[in-house]
Amino acid sequence: MLALFPDIKPFKTHQLPVQAPHILYVEESGNPEGIPVVFVHGGPGAGCSPKARSFFDPERYRIILFDQRGCGHSEPHACLQDNTTEALVADMEAIREHLAIDKWVVFGGSWGSTLGLVYAQTHPARVAAMILRGIFLCRPTELDWFYSEGGASRIFPDYWRDFSEALCRQSGESWIEAYHRVLHGENELARMSAAKAWSLWEARCSTLRPNHDVEDHLLNAHTAVSMSHIESHYFINQGFLKENQILAAMPSVASIPGIIVQGRYDMICPLESAVQLHALWPNAELHIIRDAGHSAFEPSIADALVKASNDVADLLSGGELSY
Repeated sequence: MLALFPDIKPFKTHQLPVQAPHILYVEESGNPEGIPVVFVHGGPGAGCSPKARSFFDPERYRIILFDQRGCGHSEPHACLQDNTTEALVADMEAIREHLAIDKWVVFGGSWGSTLGLVYAQTHPARVAAMILRGIFLCRPTELDWFYSEGGASRIFPDYWRDFSEALCRQSGESWIEAYHRVLHGENELARMSAAKAWSLWEARCSTLRPNHDVEDHLLNAHTAVSMSHIESHYFINQGFLKENQILAAMPSVASIPGIIVQGRYDMICPLESAVQLHALWPNAELHIIRDAGHSAFEPSIADALVKASNDVADLLSGGELSY
């Protein structure tokens, strides 16, 4: 089993102004002359972890991390103004142009797979390959699975009780609507309590075995606020996507080589979406990880992602996919 590459530091960081008032944090690490790869983090609103650099061989890759609007080191924190999927796609293209990159590898998991796919479908000529994990197409069925009774709540009824008892729904509200109302209300204590409950539900469901590092990251107040505010903003708006938009647009990226890594026991983004995506992507491989859930940092998922990044580096250097 492959481990993550050793921790490294960025060789350059950028504060990139995009649409006002947003300023994006962007960093580069690894080999400045290597294969450009952009890491698209999840959430939306989770921000990047320094560990994200470690999925890539630093001698072969020019590793680009950025925090999406409103999260991580990007400013203003938790800002929802002009924070949409279309805007994030434009931000990625602005980063590519700022760094003078012709084509890059798109690497994303969970919401990062959503945004990575929409970016690729918008700018297919700029994507050399994709590595996607924990496929999330941001459809109503997927949101219902995770944020209503009858889906993940039946697998984790104890965790769901904590989520559902953290606030009171008003008549006719969905849980996403109820959290959105409280998170954007005027009661500061209620906002923070809701942010922590929202993030804890996701953290607890992320791994096959309990992982306190994942929980600690998502429950950090800075991260919990941005993730809960931005996720509820996106999800109440169906990800700012048309119905079945991503699957309908798959012909535009069908020729791009890709590797999909999916935990069989992913309770946040169930396997069904990855299978449906793969069926429409003839140049992609689907690898179902038999002993893992959702998190990129579960040992078997991390192993598969490191293999995938090595494999794509070989492919773009004139080799073939070796899976």
